[in-house]
Amino acid sequence: MNKALLRNVLLSAFLLASFGGLGTALVMVTYEMTKDRIEASEQANLLKNLNNIIASESYNNNLLENTLLVPKASQLGKNVPTIIYQAWQDKTPVAVAFSIVSNEGYSGEIKLLIAIKANGHISGVRVISHKETPGLGDKIELAKNDWILSFNDKYLIETVTTPWKVKKDGGDFDQFTGATITPRAVVNAVFKALDYYNHNHDRLFLEQERYNQLYGTTDNLREPYGTK
Repeated sequence: MNKALLRNVLLSAFLLASFGGLGTALVMVTYEMTKDRIEASEQANLLKNLNNIIASESYNNNLLENTLLVPKASQLGKNVPTIIYQAWQDKTPVAVAFSIVSNEGYSGEIKLLIAIKANGHISGVRVISHKETPGLGDKIELAKNDWILSFNDKYLIETVTTPWKVKKDGGDFDQFTGATITPRAVVNAVFKALDYYNHNHDRLFLEQERYNQLYGTTDNLREPYGTK
């Protein structure tokens, strides 16, 4: 290889390395400049979702600060700890909200956010994400259908579980024409969440330190905002 060719090769390699390093630096700088804004936006979106299922006038604490991290539970459909958002009116517990996942959807996972009042009645349920069939299974979205509102104020009696099925299976909840699997999956996930609440309601309103003292600590994991 002659000197001129070697010089050109080395120059090209140097320029490529320089541009690569510059690109990496720009990405890092952009991330540092925007991460706080992105997190603030995610928190605002999460609070909006929470206020859709817990009336903002019913509590006077900070939902995003009064949280409790609890161990993973099969009833919630997840393999990671879950963040419990606690709503309080002064020292009176109002409701808790947390995310649940159904793995029984027609097209995979259905992620939901549920709020349950201190008395065990459902305050609200919303779909966070899904991949169900457009025009059929996507009617679980409030924007497409008001079916999800049928959970409002429902509660669970331990010895009476039959109503917690779609009508096709002998229960109380409507299914969709041409799509039974999706509403069945959501009903079952909500039923499991209520069962979880009924067996853990006393501890779900505890402060983290007290919870850890009584029931042990959890892995220090935190889900991304908006998917908790």
